Amino acid sequence: MSDPDLIDDEDLPADAAPAERLEARIDAPGVRLDKALSLAFPSLSRARLQALLAEGAVRRDGALLTGGSTKAQPGLYTVALPPIAPATPQPQALPLTVLYEDADLIVIDKPAGMAAHPAPGTPDGTLVNALLAHCGDSLSGIGGVARPGIVHRLDKNTSGVMVAAKTDRAHQGLSALFATHDIERTYIALTRGAPTPSSGRIHTRIGRSTGDRKKMAVLKAGGREAITDYVVQATFGASARAGGAPMAGRVACTLHTGRTHQIRVHLSSKGAPILGDATYGSGSPAIPVREAIAKAGLTRQALHAAVLGFVHPTNGERLRFETAPPADMLALEALLREL
Repeated sequence: MSDPDLIDDEDLPADAAPAERLEARIDAPGVRLDKALSLAFPSLSRARLQALLAEGAVRRDGALLTGGSTKAQPGLYTVALPPIAPATPQPQALPLTVLYEDADLIVIDKPAGMAAHPAPGTPDGTLVNALLAHCGDSLSGIGGVARPGIVHRLDKNTSGVMVAAKTDRAHQGLSALFATHDIERTYIALTRGAPTPSSGRIHTRIGRSTGDRKKMAVLKAGGREAITDYVVQATFGASARAGGAPMAGRVACTLHTGRTHQIRVHLSSKGAPILGDATYGSGSPAIPVREAIAKAGLTRQALHAAVLGFVHPTNGERLRFETAPPADMLALEALLREL
């Protein structure tokens, strides 16, 4: 199931409906209502809660509440989330790199900067808009009005191989493969330093960060199981500060689950965040690495979905697609090799 608050996901089946009703018991007398609500409902920002209060969507023990500046009273609070009104995406003749296409599905090499489907703040210019122009009315309708054909997603700023369904039968078959993780998925990442040991499995639980609702995090309890295998393929430079540890690395990551931002969270948890990742790249790379990033023109996380393999959902053929990282990552890797 996908997370409705995170629009861009790493290979996450796009089939979840938004939540409609939240409830929590609050016992915080004297605290401003909007603050108490934000603590009780961490998935909603205070600004969003203030808007919901104004819309009459918040109740305490059944009584309507409207003012966020009043003091919270003990009781059972409910928040009714209005259904998301789906946009109707329009066809746009955007460039597409098509790796494979038949009557049932289409495989493309998605560029960085293209969102998978329309969302708040990204009304058009998405893969869905491009597919509607390319495929016409043949896209599967299971994905819904706003995201026809979309079975899984990549982050907007992650490049790489994606598959979309053109028929409902293909959509159902592909969704089943993603749900059971019967998909070969390997990503290439350029990292700050490199994880140790040089290969291994990262097996954690991932859920929403308790400190920042817009981020995911490794959790000790709760969340969902997340498994990533990784191999350090190359290391670059050496940092005297770190006792000869590499300044950067090239890491291949194979997904066994598809949690939101899984690779980005997992590599960060190993002390080797992806270069250019403004969300999970805590700490600054070494100066030569920062200079290489600037020179290469990298303005995103250096993450590329390089391999996607699966059994064709209608004819049973084994398909496997592999693409090289795009120019910004290739340029950065070349510069890192000179360190």
